[in-house]
Amino acid sequence: MKVHQAIAHALHDNGVRDLFGLIGDANLYFSDSFVRDCNGQFISSANEDGATLMALGYTVATGKLGCCSVTHGAALTNTLTALTHGTKARTPMLLLCGDTAVADHENFQNTPQRDHVLATGAGFEQLRTPETAAIDIATAIRRAWTERRPIVLNIPVEFQWLDVDYAPVVWRKPEMRTIVPESEDLDNAIGIIAAARRPLVLAGRGAIDEDAAAAILRFAKRLEAPVATTLQAKDLFADDNCNLGIFGTLSQDVAIEQILEADCVIAFGASLNPFTMSQGAFAKDKRIVQIDIDAAQFGRFLQTDASVLGDAGRTADLFTHWLNEAEIPGCGWRGDELATTLATARAAVISIDPQDSDPIDMPRAIKICNAALPADRVLVTDGGRFLGEPWKNFRVSHPRNFTITLAFGSIGLGMGYAIGTAVGRPGEPVVHLTGDGGFVLGGLTEFNTAVRHGLNFTTIVCNDGAYGAEHIQFRRKNMDPTLSTFEWPDFAKVADALGGKGFRVTTCGELRHALDASKNATVPVLIDLILDPDNMPEFP
Repeated sequence: MKVHQAIAHALHDNGVRDLFGLIGDANLYFSDSFVRDCNGQFISSANEDGATLMALGYTVATGKLGCCSVTHGAALTNTLTALTHGTKARTPMLLLCGDTAVADHENFQNTPQRDHVLATGAGFEQLRTPETAAIDIATAIRRAWTERRPIVLNIPVEFQWLDVDYAPVVWRKPEMRTIVPESEDLDNAIGIIAAARRPLVLAGRGAIDEDAAAAILRFAKRLEAPVATTLQAKDLFADDNCNLGIFGTLSQDVAIEQILEADCVIAFGASLNPFTMSQGAFAKDKRIVQIDIDAAQFGRFLQTDASVLGDAGRTADLFTHWLNEAEIPGCGWRGDELATTLATARAAVISIDPQDSDPIDMPRAIKICNAALPADRVLVTDGGRFLGEPWKNFRVSHPRNFTITLAFGSIGLGMGYAIGTAVGRPGEPVVHLTGDGGFVLGGLTEFNTAVRHGLNFTTIVCNDGAYGAEHIQFRRKNMDPTLSTFEWPDFAKVADALGGKGFRVTTCGELRHALDASKNATVPVLIDLILDPDNMPEFP
């Protein structure tokens, strides 16, 4: 077969069924072959950055490798923000990019693609010869998973129509769960846990699968300790009556009180970054045990008292086993008194009762969304000042139904993630929460992509008519914030013009109506929340 066909078959043989991208003369043939010869789905984006974000979102939403295809030159440089974000987020993804012919040195799309890619922190892999196409694709896939970052496979355009004998080369992802061996690290961790009087058990994104979560909760109950989660593992223990909720700068007041009383934190699958540790305040006067399957996390942000390399669930069960063997009593912290304190605080947080005539604001909006949207919704959040309230109080049924897109601190990345999520999890309700600036920067260009591909999800624009983070900085210094404010077009009408369905919302009743209408919509829905830039909750 031709090389472009071999590339398509190699993707299919490695389990790829959905390919995001934007075609050009260096990638159109293998993208076409992926659809025609391999029965794959090609999701055509409006911008290469959007396509790359879609592939990243697909990986996060499905646990399968997101793949993207772009041509050379400016197409590749358009992906650099997404590649940098994916690298910082440590998300595996495969980007196949064409490259100009080596002999065509003066091609106006020629650029040092390797240099661009490596500058983002992503990995670079060269398709070496036509004969090694299948091997090189399997290698790039292996690197994406094992290095936990995007890998770019560079494909010279002149290879595409050459003949090659194709033989499948498949890389299979190995079992990553490991049993913790006997070691000094394990002994130190058990000793610290046994000596603790006010231990707290923390779970991060690396501990959200069902087996791990169940084992961690068993361990916490045996230890008689409360549980908490990082932001990225939010609502993992929502049904537990001694759940403190988010541990970090987004903690509720009652959780902060309990966290400060702890003398030990046992963290499973959590990086312990400055936001989780509240800029160091939550590490003070505590001994910290960190458990992770990725040794690169140890000492990355915080020096701990014991670091245990191993699977979260199996390590939690091992801790429980040794506590039982040594007959170590529970600490007594977890109990009716703590449960009552937490329940009372939760009731106070959700006590707001929005009336239909009330003007819309973030707390009321989140309360209404929680009640009106399907319980199994998948929440994808963009960047912006509006995030504090939804991150704290917008509920999800499981952390895998929650995605943040701020690893690079950029706004405008959420729409790509939402589309990737909707493609990877068809039929599930997806909610994309963005700001007005983020929507214009990155969401607007891809909204029609969702329309074209028949993706039915809801975008909620938190529209305060400003770049909110900059607006509040001007206000804090008693400066005129005009430079941060904008008179945007009517986003509801824009959504209609792009083939979706738009709603402009100024009251709680209008939001309820829009959410109700979104349940039966057959096209993407956009809900434009008109908010006051001087009445937005503080972002922690």
